[in-house]
Amino acid sequence: MTAVVGLGLLLILLLAGIPVAGVLGSLGLSLGALFTSFPVYRAVGEIAWTTSTDFVLVAIPLFVLLGEILLRAGVAERTYDALAKWLNRLPGGLVHANIGTSALFAATSGSSVATAATIGTVALPQARRFGYDEGFFAGSIAAGGTLGILIPPSINMIVYGSMTNTSIPKLFIAGIVPGVLLAAAMMTAAALVSARKPALVGRPVPATWPERWKALGGIVPILLVFLVVVGSIYTGFATPTEAAALGVLAALGLAAWYRTLSLVMLWQVVEATMRTTGMIMFVLLASYFLNFVFATVGLTDLLSDFVAGIHLGPAGTMVVLVLMYVVLGFFIETLSLMVITIPIVFPVVVRLGFDPVWFGVVLIVLIELALITPPVGLNLYVIQGIRGRGSISEVISGAVPFMVAVALFVGVLLIFPQLALTLPNRMG
Repeated sequence: MTAVVGLGLLLILLLAGIPVAGVLGSLGLSLGALFTSFPVYRAVGEIAWTTSTDFVLVAIPLFVLLGEILLRAGVAERTYDALAKWLNRLPGGLVHANIGTSALFAATSGSSVATAATIGTVALPQARRFGYDEGFFAGSIAAGGTLGILIPPSINMIVYGSMTNTSIPKLFIAGIVPGVLLAAAMMTAAALVSARKPALVGRPVPATWPERWKALGGIVPILLVFLVVVGSIYTGFATPTEAAALGVLAALGLAAWYRTLSLVMLWQVVEATMRTTGMIMFVLLASYFLNFVFATVGLTDLLSDFVAGIHLGPAGTMVVLVLMYVVLGFFIETLSLMVITIPIVFPVVVRLGFDPVWFGVVLIVLIELALITPPVGLNLYVIQGIRGRGSISEVISGAVPFMVAVALFVGVLLIFPQLALTLPNRMG
């Protein structure tokens, strides 16, 4: 009864268009009032204080700040220009540039929505200029943007690590190989579609070899920031939070080098960072409260025991969990999907003997799929908003080949877990 009422209230509140943080908080208060005599609302202050003062979560605003600085420093434009010239002879050249630039920008952003919005702003005018089908072109940007939460640094990985007490450095390192392979899978899908349907592809970007070599310098800054952030974590020189601070310093240095650093730019960066961080933290605070209520009314243990009691074996149970996330991803916003389900699913995963780091990577890829599947695929709406014309159905249709690529890659991770575990295991 508790589970049925909770799910019903969740769907009603989400369909009512209430902001996600409000939905989670209201659901927690309602379940507490209906199913326990304990005054759960009195725990709000303690939970909010404990969560907001967690040193690990300080990395979230720092990584948001890092991405905002690089966005306004013009790094994305230089990276896109370089890849557009180097990949111009591949089938669907600029589509590959969309995915490649997204992968590189993901190495500094930490957010899929921010990655998609940044690359969309830079790339979409090129679709019209070189005659690409806008739906296919926009779909590739929406899909490429999802790499923002897989390739480190990743805000979603920080949330997962914080909620499950899993090593965030290991999660970051575990995302590198799958992130590169998933980007390659998306580019393969783009090449196959472009070769089969050449009408979707426009003219190649003209580029001479001297122009290519000169543009190559545009990739160096983003690789430099990536090495500062991930390299300092991998070598043990810095924690993820400290590495984020080092990345911010490196980004400020690049902005000064490109002469884009100014008081106006810093004001815009801080304002955008505060807005994004406020949204994320409100969702986190509400979700931690909701999870406390779940535990108080016994729902967490009940659902965990139910899932574990399906008796399908570890592999069968994992397939059920994957299908569950695919279905829920159609309807629930991705960060909310993570924070609601992790307390229920994670104990089952550990009980079945799966590696928490590996499951974290699998979960992130499933969240990526949710970002580009309708009707709630957030990246689809972000790109359509930037596009400003046509129908959202065109973007959805253009993203279908990349949805297939992501779904197949989930299967690859299930079969070959070492793709995610080799690098973190070497960390010791």
